[in-house]
Amino acid sequence: MRIAVPTAGGKLCMHFGHCETFAIVDVDDNRRITAERQAEPPPHEPGVLPRWLHSEGVTVVIAGGMGMRAQQLFQQAGIEVVVGAPAEPAKTVVQAWLKGTLKQGDNLCDH
Repeated sequence: MRIAVPTAGGKLCMHFGHCETFAIVDVDDNRRITAERQAEPPPHEPGVLPRWLHSEGVTVVIAGGMGMRAQQLFQQAGIEVVVGAPAEPAKTVVQAWLKGTLKQGDNLCDH
């Protein structure tokens, strides 16, 4: 499994389209993190990030806020979307999601 988390300042970026980088986290079959790297996204335009992350092999995106259209594009690309995650370091967010303890709040994006 490969999970992407939009980040800014070393933590999950609450507004998906405004992130600086994506933490790309690889997880093995035992739900353990095996690798993490930072990847700089292409310039933000509608539909670009779902295609790019799909080409990177991402299967799950964990975000703070994401618009409904973006969520639909990710789902069409076969990528599961988790929204409402807190502004914590990517590894912390991923580990909590893997354990089923991720505290999700509201989707802070309304478009």
